[in-house]
Amino acid sequence: MQSSTIGHYLSQGIDTLRRDDPEMFELLEREHQRQTESLSLVASSGGTDSSVMAVAGSSIVNVTAEGYPGKRYHAGCHYVDQAEQLAIDRAKRVFGARYVNVQPHCASFANHTVMQSLLQPGETILGMALDQGGHLTHGSPVNLSGKLFKVHSYGLDDQGLIDYRQLSELAQAHRPRLIVCGTTSYTRVIDFERIRAIADEVDAYVLADVTHIAGLIAAGLHPSSIDHAHFTTTCTFKQLYGPRGGLIMMGSDADALSDDGSRTLSQRIQSAVFPMMQGSPEVHTIAAKARALGRLLEPGFRELAQRIRTNADALADGLIQRGYEVIGGGTDNHIVLFRVPSGLNGVVAERALEACDILVNKNKIPGDTRGATTASGVRLGSNTVALRRMGPAEMARCAELIDTVLTNTRALPDGGFELPDGVREKVTTAVRELCRGFPLPYATAPQTEDR
Repeated sequence: MQSSTIGHYLSQGIDTLRRDDPEMFELLEREHQRQTESLSLVASSGGTDSSVMAVAGSSIVNVTAEGYPGKRYHAGCHYVDQAEQLAIDRAKRVFGARYVNVQPHCASFANHTVMQSLLQPGETILGMALDQGGHLTHGSPVNLSGKLFKVHSYGLDDQGLIDYRQLSELAQAHRPRLIVCGTTSYTRVIDFERIRAIADEVDAYVLADVTHIAGLIAAGLHPSSIDHAHFTTTCTFKQLYGPRGGLIMMGSDADALSDDGSRTLSQRIQSAVFPMMQGSPEVHTIAAKARALGRLLEPGFRELAQRIRTNADALADGLIQRGYEVIGGGTDNHIVLFRVPSGLNGVVAERALEACDILVNKNKIPGDTRGATTASGVRLGSNTVALRRMGPAEMARCAELIDTVLTNTRALPDGGFELPDGVREKVTTAVRELCRGFPLPYATAPQTEDR
C-alpha cells in the first residue's frame, strides 16, 4: 500500500465530514482552535502527535480481531497481528519489560483487570487514599475497586512524602493480597523497591500505576517499577503522547507462578484481559500505541522529558515565590499541587482560570475537608507546555498569570465568581500571545488557500 492511498482516504473523510455534517465539522474546528489558544496545565493531558492521530483514524479500525496475534477468532487479521506485535515489542524496549499487554482500553480498566486476575470479592487491598494523592481505582469507596474489595488506605507524612512506615504497619496489620502504588497527584519520587520489600514481608502482590510518570520512567528520569512491582499499568496519553488507551506490563515476575501453581502471572493477565474483561480490542488504538511508542524510542524524547521536569520545577518555584503553599514543597515529576488562596476553593479557582483560557483542575489536598467536586487545591501539570517547547521563563510567566487571576477573583455565595473585566482581558491576551509563540506541534499546518 502506498502512503498516498492512506492520505487520500483521510483527506476524503475530512471533505465528506465538512460537506455532509457541517455541524460536527464546526465543533471539531472550534475544539482544535480552543486547544491552540488555551494554556493547558491540566496534569492529565499531554498532546497526541499528528502521525498517531492518522494511525488511529486509518482503515485498520474496520478489522474485528478478538484474541491475540496468531490466535484470533476472526479471519483477516494478518496486518493487525503485526501491528499489535509491533506495539508489544516497542513497549518492551521502552520500559525494559518482559511481558506487555497492549489491549486494555484505558489505565483504569488495566487496574481493574489486574485486580480481577488476582482477587476474589471481599479480599483486602492496600492503596493510597484519594485525598493523599491516590486514584479512584486504588480503592476509593465510590469506585468499583472500593466496592468489591476490603480497602485500607495509606497516605503522607508531615513532610508530604509517602508514609512508608504507615504503609508497612498497615500491611502487617491487615495482610493485604494486593498493595497499589503510583498516584494521581503525588509530586515526589516513589520508592518502588521499598514498597516491594514491604509487600514481600506479608506475601502481597504489588500493582504500580505509573500513569503520571510513565514518560519520565521511559526517559530514565524516575525510578522504574517494572522489576519491583509484580504488575505495572499506565495510560498511553499524558506523558506518552499517544492515543487514549492502557498497558499492563511485567518485568522479572512475568514467569513467576501464581498462587495456585497452574499458570504464570503473565498468563493470568493474558486471560484476564481477554476473554474475561474485554472482547474485541480497539485495533486502531493498538496500532496508534505502536506509533506513539516508536516515538519514545527516538532521541528527542529524552529532551522532551527533561523539559517536563524542568518546567514543573520552575512552575512550583514561581508559585512558592508568590506565597502559595505548594504541597510537598515542590515536585519530582510533572505535577504541581497547591492550596488555593483563602476565600476561594478549588472549583472557583478552576472556573476563574478557565475564563482566562488557563486550564487546570481542582484537586483535593492532604487533610482536605471539602469534597472532590469542590476541593481546596489546584493541580497543574507540565506535559503540554513542555510539548509546546516552553521553558522556565514561560513557567514563571504562567505562575504570574495564575496569581493575577486568583488574587483578583472573588467567590460568590452561589458558587460563582467575579473577576474584573480588565483583568480577564489582560490575562486572556497574554495567554494567547504565549500560546501563539509556542504552538502545539500537532496544531500547526502549512498555510493554504481556502477551498
